[in-house]
Amino acid sequence: MAEISSLRIDPRSGFCSSNSTFYSKRVPFPLPSNHALDITTFISSYPHHGKTAFIDAATGRHLSFSQLWQSVDSVSTCLSELGIRKGNVVIIIAPNSIFLPIVCLSVMSLGAIITTSNPLNTSREFAVQMADSKPVLVFTTTQVVPKLAGSPLPIVLLDEQVATEKTGQVKIVTTISEMLKKETKDKIRVKDRVYQDDAATLLYSSGTTGASKGVISSHRNLMALTQSFSHLSNPEKGEQTHICAVPMFHIYGFGAFAVGKLTQGSKVVILSKFDMKEMLSAVEKYRVTCLPLVPPILLVMVKEADEIRKKYDLSSLESIVCGGAPLSKDLINRFREKFPSIDIRQGYAMTESTGFGASMETPEECLKYGSVGLLSPNLEAKIVDPTTGMALEVNQKGELWLRGPSIMK
Repeated sequence: MAEISSLRIDPRSGFCSSNSTFYSKRVPFPLPSNHALDITTFISSYPHHGKTAFIDAATGRHLSFSQLWQSVDSVSTCLSELGIRKGNVVIIIAPNSIFLPIVCLSVMSLGAIITTSNPLNTSREFAVQMADSKPVLVFTTTQVVPKLAGSPLPIVLLDEQVATEKTGQVKIVTTISEMLKKETKDKIRVKDRVYQDDAATLLYSSGTTGASKGVISSHRNLMALTQSFSHLSNPEKGEQTHICAVPMFHIYGFGAFAVGKLTQGSKVVILSKFDMKEMLSAVEKYRVTCLPLVPPILLVMVKEADEIRKKYDLSSLESIVCGGAPLSKDLINRFREKFPSIDIRQGYAMTESTGFGASMETPEECLKYGSVGLLSPNLEAKIVDPTTGMALEVNQKGELWLRGPSIMK
């Protein structure tokens, strides 16, 4: 990162004409100086006043922060006994659940690497990703098991095992329920020393501009992400409640909800999949304050606004965070007419930037049309002509280049 104190930076845009670089106008935050540190230890030691970490919207099951860390201890002990070591890849093929954050944090605590896959993928798509990522263990559900028939990999079920002919075609070694019963007292766990620069995740890009590719993020990349959530949060608002209706196998759901909000002490209500009625019912039941969406869902809310307001109490909802595609000025205005008390906050991120990029954080920032907010803290950006590779000036169109602690390995 450049030493910006000696640079002449436009206070309005954050642009420095001498090196054609945009600098974040957000207050920077420090990252841990201890090189030997994993993301799980970092998050678990982060101070906050939160009590409930996750809620399963379907069952109503609550998982407190203390239960979360007890669960991580149990599962990581089981993983160690199964032979999972630093550098091994563990794949999760499952819809959202209260167990996914537990598994992710447990795997990463050992220095092993998490990769994820859409449970709706085909057997062939699973085979292609597994050939590329080379996992040694699978976490999945009984519904997905038939698509893994013939795979030699050991499987841990994230639901209760059902003995069927189809599950008999794979190697099921245990269930998450059994792992959570594991007593950890006096247990010796094999754990290699994990460093901030070690790989933590191998998530696959959405393939917007080509075939989906594996993206390696380090523990430090994830620390930058989680630190930013805590740094940008407003403690005066008190405990915030979020809904995770976006898939955790994608950087949006994984970065924000499986790990990101934990440093804030926020409460996360998890939906196994998107369903408009279930989502709105959960907002009302759990007094949700922040709702992450993508533009098509926002459009449905606008079209069905009158019916929604009659059926559901959304008075707790303070903001909607929208990403994945830009919102038109017309759609934003129509939403504000229907739901005037709810801010729309847009953001921009990539798998390659570990879910980090730009965001809107204040009501004033939310009023700027055609914007995704300010650069995230500690980030630098250039707009580059993709043909010549030359950096461009303010208000010119080009390719976005980012540099900072959240950028992939």
